[in-house]
Amino acid sequence: MPEFFEDVARKWKSFASKRRSSNRIDENAVRNTYARWAPVYDRVFGYVFESGRRAAVAFVNELPAGRILECGVGTGISLPHYSTGHRITGIDLSPEMLEIARERVTAGKLDHVEALEVADAGDLQMADASFDTSVAMFVLTVVPDPRAVMGELARVTKPGGAVVLVSHFPEQKGWRGWLGERLAPLSAALGWHMDFDISRILGRSDLRLVDRRRVGPIGFFTLLVFERA
Repeated sequence: MPEFFEDVARKWKSFASKRRSSNRIDENAVRNTYARWAPVYDRVFGYVFESGRRAAVAFVNELPAGRILECGVGTGISLPHYSTGHRITGIDLSPEMLEIARERVTAGKLDHVEALEVADAGDLQMADASFDTSVAMFVLTVVPDPRAVMGELARVTKPGGAVVLVSHFPEQKGWRGWLGERLAPLSAALGWHMDFDISRILGRSDLRLVDRRRVGPIGFFTLLVFERA
């Protein structure tokens, strides 16, 4: 298994070397990469990220029923866990991942899912204040321009609404930092920036941080909740 993740990391590094000089990841390369991952994504990564994903959805389910945007919905692995009182729109850059999500919605009769759309999280084609809550799970440390994504999440969220994030941030020290290093090949497989500075998504005037907590059985992930100003 370690050899598998090392091989995955090498493949991701090869992909990362194809970035444009503007530091924007070529969208075709992203789509091609996740097209390959789509059939096995849930089996390989589903369990690893389950605790962080469940924590974010549990927080959302405590909120009043409303329209929810999930950015980077992928295969839709989180969709069955949302309260049926919410109305969910999911977006992702990968059509192949979304196809699996649509199959999951149909098989599970998930009538609370309103739409699943191909979209760039940094350039959403949605009206201002369209959603009561926006959610991004394991997304911000992957995208080439996290500030643009944060700006879009803030823009499409209603004033007073919540922007909910969960990820692993490499600021962690001690044994959590050690574990992060051990999982580096897995992180590389998903394109995580292991040198990601959490300050890149903090300090915005349009988003007020109201909750920050470690989640998961060993507190390896961080849940961030912002209120839209």
